[in-house]
Amino acid sequence: MTMENELFEAAREAMAKAHAPYSKFPVGAAIRAEDGRIYTGANIENLSFPEGWCAETTAISHMVMAGQRKIVEVAVIAEKLALCPPCGGCRQRLAEFSGASTRIYLCDETGVKKTLALSDLLPHSFETEVIG
Repeated sequence: MTMENELFEAAREAMAKAHAPYSKFPVGAAIRAEDGRIYTGANIENLSFPEGWCAETTAISHMVMAGQRKIVEVAVIAEKLALCPPCGGCRQRLAEFSGASTRIYLCDETGVKKTLALSDLLPHSFETEVIG
């Protein structure tokens, strides 16, 4: 199994655990951190929209809680939208823990279909070296 497929499978498994009773739009994400481990997340909604968590945010949380701070690559899958990219807020969250060349894999139900660099998704992100 390729590293891309490993991330895809992890994201798909995470999507199955989504809590999306309001939007009915399950999303899964898988992050490979600098330590080589995969951290997953699913969207978790709550009735007080927009207070839920996106899949990418949940995966980042797991990565940070495991002591990691650097994202190498990310896979995202949504049940009802092929090639679903991270939302704007998640793009900035991903940028916080990665670089412009970090690979983002957009998936459908069969696997990785498109690979982008984070800079393709968020060309003018806030830069932590400048602001923080």
